[in-house]
Amino acid sequence: MSTERERRPGLVYTLTGGCGFLGQHLLRVLLEKEENLREIRLFDKVADPSLQSHGTERVKVVVIQGDITDSQSVLEACRGADLVIHAASLVDVWNKVSAKTIHAINVGGTENVINACVELGIQHLVYTSSMEVVGPNVKGDHFVRGDEDTPYKVCHEMPYPKSKAEAEKLVLEANDTKVKGGGILYTCALRPTGIYGENHQLMKDFYQMGVRTGGWLIRGVPEDTEHGRVYAGNVAWMHVLAARALREHPERLGGEVYFCYDDSPYKSYEEFNMQFLSAFNFRSVRVPLWLLWFQACMNDMLHWALQPVYNFTPLLNRYTLAVASTSFTVRSDKALRHFQYRPLYDWEQCRARTQKWVDTFPLDSSAKSA
Repeated sequence: MSTERERRPGLVYTLTGGCGFLGQHLLRVLLEKEENLREIRLFDKVADPSLQSHGTERVKVVVIQGDITDSQSVLEACRGADLVIHAASLVDVWNKVSAKTIHAINVGGTENVINACVELGIQHLVYTSSMEVVGPNVKGDHFVRGDEDTPYKVCHEMPYPKSKAEAEKLVLEANDTKVKGGGILYTCALRPTGIYGENHQLMKDFYQMGVRTGGWLIRGVPEDTEHGRVYAGNVAWMHVLAARALREHPERLGGEVYFCYDDSPYKSYEEFNMQFLSAFNFRSVRVPLWLLWFQACMNDMLHWALQPVYNFTPLLNRYTLAVASTSFTVRSDKALRHFQYRPLYDWEQCRARTQKWVDTFPLDSSAKSA
């Protein structure tokens, strides 16, 4: 490894979750914007070897298949790396997987990454956290244009936000830890709001739900509800800037957390998704919010009752409805102050890129004739 370093100057980055939705956006932005790289390693349980073809004469892309819960696999993927971006995570707010599995991946996996950094003498770690570390909470308390210091009553019930909060705490507490070789580990965490963009599975799920219902979508979230959505390419860009600044100014970023947002419009999740799905002519039927709460409670009861024989996990449950009906918007001023983050893509570019992908969805006959 040292011989290759001498032949080819530049940094080595390891990206956990590198073949996933955000990971692929990260790869693209790193190749376009980070000039001081010689190798990007994409570590993922579901490996996509075709991503290696994205490498250039200057930067080698290596896909490594491995499990974040396997400490030895993490250690090998990080060996020789200069910086780790830890984006691997299991996102589940529908009870599709057990709390034990979520904890093993999101918390145990994070412990493995931190331990690998300490063992291998890696001094820089950027963690992909989530706004759900803070909220929205299930009590329906709004968080409007908040920042990292805005008081808020954090109240977690689902395993996913609990695990992300615990993992973020581990990462921030690991800052200033001594690593092998005598160096110091510097860490920071980024909290994106609801991410969207090309290959976003939830937007595809929203579309498929409309197709299954013959072009009808039930809506009941208050129309004045606002959520902050952020384009995946801008989330990737914040990671690139944070990684660069963490290397150059570790005393400033070390142990810090940053909300991640761009200039995408504040709208409810329903309204935001619908602006991309207008070509499908989905029809909406608005129902009272109390009726949605009744359905969400029924869905949770059915999930519990059917669990021994069938894993019933609809998109609507009490938690997802609480999140959808509670305004939660943030500012990225701290990231601007600390490492000059401004969106790489403006709203028109974000919309055009996402729309181009959405336009590849099949035009269902029932939706088309609506």
